[in-house]
Amino acid sequence: MRTLVLMIALLIGLSAPASADDVASAQSVIRSQEQALGHDDAAAAYSYAAPAIRQLFPQADIFMFMVQNSYAPIYRHKSFEFGEARAADGKIAQRVHIVDANGEAWEALYTLETQPDGSLKITGCSLLKAGQSV
Repeated sequence: MRTLVLMIALLIGLSAPASADDVASAQSVIRSQEQALGHDDAAAAYSYAAPAIRQLFPQADIFMFMVQNSYAPIYRHKSFEFGEARAADGKIAQRVHIVDANGEAWEALYTLETQPDGSLKITGCSLLKAGQSV
């Protein structure tokens, strides 16, 4: 719950709509991770995680286990469609509308940040069943 509140605060703080390039880059990273998860490619999925996430989950198989158990709608889904994006100061928040394997609707909020090497990495993802209040 605390993570969700932080993600919402971040989204509010990122008040400027993202540029087309920012959105395309963020969506490319998210889509690449989503595809890697779909192929059970732990190493590839893990490669899109920011350093702070890698500290929490120091190995790709530990990261994959966490995704499988805590983010099942992202791990296995029927649809995965991008929504609104916001950006500021090298940080991007991207909404994703998901329908899970059971047909239930979810809303994910991905956050990404430009790294010192210029790459864009996923810094977090909060997941909320559609229609639930915060």
